[in-house]
Amino acid sequence: MTRIATKFADLKSKGKSAFVSYIMAGDPDYDTTLEILKGLPASGVDIIELGAPFTDPMADGSTIQLAGQRALAGGMTLNKTLSMVDNFRKTDDITPIVLMGYYNPIYNHGVEKFLVDAKKAGVDGIIVVDLPPEEDAELCIPAGKAGLDFIRLATPTTDARRLPKLLPNTSGFIYYVAVTGVTGSGSANAKAVGVEINRLKESTDLPIVVGFGINTPEAARDMASQADGAVVGSAIVSKIAAGETVSDVLSFVKTLADGAHSA
Repeated sequence: MTRIATKFADLKSKGKSAFVSYIMAGDPDYDTTLEILKGLPASGVDIIELGAPFTDPMADGSTIQLAGQRALAGGMTLNKTLSMVDNFRKTDDITPIVLMGYYNPIYNHGVEKFLVDAKKAGVDGIIVVDLPPEEDAELCIPAGKAGLDFIRLATPTTDARRLPKLLPNTSGFIYYVAVTGVTGSGSANAKAVGVEINRLKESTDLPIVVGFGINTPEAARDMASQADGAVVGSAIVSKIAAGETVSDVLSFVKTLADGAHSA
C-alpha cells in the first residue's frame, strides 16, 4: 500500500477524518519552510500538501499567489522543492506528501525525469490543476506507472456528465473544491458540501477530502464531518506571510487538526 492509502486506512480504523495542511515551498525561505514542514506531523497533520511555486497559479487566490511570488523571488525552484522533500524524508518516512502545482515547471523539468526525481525524493502524490483528464497521457498515466498517485479535483460544477471522465485514472483521493472560485475565497457550506460528497461517493470508493474556504477549527470540523478529510491552506499561509514564528504557525495548525479530528 502507498503511504496515502495506508494513512486513510489507519484513520478509518480509528473512526477519524484526515487533516491535510498546505504550505508553499520556499515561503518565506527554504529553511523556514523545512522547519515548518518537519513540525507538521507532530501538530496533527495527516497528509502534507506542499506547493511548488509557479508564476501563473490560476487556481489560487491572492494569499497563495503572493506566497509563490515570495518563494520565487527567494530563488525557489522545482529542484529545491524536491530537495526539501528528500530532506524531510530523512526523519519522517511515514507522513504522505502531495506536491501541488502546475504543469509548466514539470514540463520544463522533463516529465520522465520529474517522475523519477519525485519518487526518489519521497513524494507520494501530485495535484496538477491545469491538466484535465483529456491530457492524461501527458502526466497522469505515466505518474501512476511510476508509483505516484495522481489526485484530481472535483468542483461544484463537476456534473454527472463530467465526473465519469475524471475518475478512471485518479488515485490516492479526490480533492473536492468546496467553493466556486480560487483558494482563500468565500466560506464553504457544510450542508451543501455534504450533498455533493454523497453524490461523489456513489461513483468512487476513493477517499474524498474537502478544501477551499476552510479557515477555522470549526470549519475544519464541519467539513471533515462530511468527508474523509479537510484541507486548510490559505489560513496557514496567511500566518506565515504575517511573519509569525514557526512555533506560532504550528500551534495554529494544531488547532485546525484538532478541529478536523473531532469530527
